[in-house]
Amino acid sequence: MISPAPTTNTTALSGQLRLRLLDLYHMAHAGHIGCALSCIDLMIATLVLRKQEEDTFILSKGHAAAALYTCLNHLGELTEDDLQTFYKNGTTLPAHPAPNKHKGIPFATGSLGHGLPIATGIAHANKLQGSNGTSFVLLSDGETNEGTTWEAAHYAIQNGLDNLIMLIDKNGLQGFGNTTDVLGDTAAPHKWEAIGFETVEVDGHDIDALLPLIDTLRLQANGKPKAIIAHTVKGKGVSYMENKLQWHYLPMTAELYDQARAEIREHYLQ
Repeated sequence: MISPAPTTNTTALSGQLRLRLLDLYHMAHAGHIGCALSCIDLMIATLVLRKQEEDTFILSKGHAAAALYTCLNHLGELTEDDLQTFYKNGTTLPAHPAPNKHKGIPFATGSLGHGLPIATGIAHANKLQGSNGTSFVLLSDGETNEGTTWEAAHYAIQNGLDNLIMLIDKNGLQGFGNTTDVLGDTAAPHKWEAIGFETVEVDGHDIDALLPLIDTLRLQANGKPKAIIAHTVKGKGVSYMENKLQWHYLPMTAELYDQARAEIREHYLQ
């Protein structure tokens, strides 16, 4: 296990990566900012501060790709030159993650409902090969509407894949409204617990709470796949984006970009 140094300031790290993420979106004049801000702390805890060589991380909610790219850049897996191509013609870093170019992006994602099946297959392969690797997958709460998600979940239960850790970014909003108003709360913890997942709830922006939780879950060889239901805020850290559906889509103006950066500095880097 690779643990963060005791002196790691997770709040400052979260702020620094948020600023980098905002830079990418501003440069590309692209949307999906709120989605990335809601899950970047989950990526920091899972990918940046807990990365092992044999682990796999799948970003199933591929529309938050800039958060993944930012984290991979922090890990040294993507260069600054790579980031400068974000969203541009010919890039290897498009709006949704594309495979076969970077080690940290093993599969194309973004067509929702496919990340958990992929991660489940990886977890089963690890079991068959005797690997100690953990298969991590980050889903949106809206993505738990998908039938493929539930099919993969039952496969994981049936095969005792306790080396699978699913993180659900439960920000309460999806493409066209509140998740509870679309198909109901399919990310409710009691539903995942009832079918056989080891299920816990956590503040998805509390990196210091997420780190020991992930350690505990990955060491539980109890025959149960794991579900972390992470309560998050869409657009976390930028006041005009928080809990606002439109920031699933909108790009920032220059003025809003400056405001967002100022708020991140004030809240995370003071």
